[in-house]
Amino acid sequence: MGVINYSKNQHIAYIEVCDPEKYNAVSLSMWIDIKKAIDDVNADTQIRVCILRGNGEKAFVSGANISEFETQRGSKESSDIYNAAVEEAQLAISDCRVPMIAAISGICYGGGLGLALSCDMRYASPNSKFRMPAARLGLGYGYRNMQQFLANLGPIFTSEAFFSANVYTAQQAEKMGIINNVQDDVFAHCQQLAEQIATNAPLTIQAAKRAMRSIIQDDQSQLDSINAQINACFVSKDYGEGRKAFAEKRIPNFKGE
Repeated sequence: MGVINYSKNQHIAYIEVCDPEKYNAVSLSMWIDIKKAIDDVNADTQIRVCILRGNGEKAFVSGANISEFETQRGSKESSDIYNAAVEEAQLAISDCRVPMIAAISGICYGGGLGLALSCDMRYASPNSKFRMPAARLGLGYGYRNMQQFLANLGPIFTSEAFFSANVYTAQQAEKMGIINNVQDDVFAHCQQLAEQIATNAPLTIQAAKRAMRSIIQDDQSQLDSINAQINACFVSKDYGEGRKAFAEKRIPNFKGE
């Protein structure tokens, strides 16, 4: 039975999708637990960045657990419940308080691709493969989740990926905007990047992420709150520490205050 593993080390959180026998396919309970893991990240003010990965190197996430479809997506009512859980998990990742990094190795299909595109940054091993097979399964894809594809791939590559259900290599995925780039040791690279982000000013990063999300979604309903969060950076202790460290030519020690 698949599980979602959550752990943390100092300022970095780790969410691992774990069902290696099914190439880390995600069940309904796992979608729900992904949302719960992000809730834990948001509640822990010590966390400054989070890495999302699959268990092992063969798969990031191979998609939704198709063996559940007959029972969990066999009717409109059950499909509505399932689709809501998927959307909540992916939106939780994209709206997470801290930067989300997807460390992708192996298969990244369907719902796995949706999870990856919900992250702020995505890196893949050379053996990774990407696919959106919805058109081969007859599934509808949610409006907000489609928004993630368009924001990252644009209309041309989004259309090709959905309409053709092609399998893309990591190198092709990089050109399409699915990933930032290809890394020989993707897990080591993402760990190093997370450690770098964790040393930077968390208030600045969190305000920047909220602003970027608002711009991507073309949603100005939270503009006053976002501006207040940005302005708070200028009166924070971290701003003073940043200026002092710059003058003293040393690495700043940010506290998130």
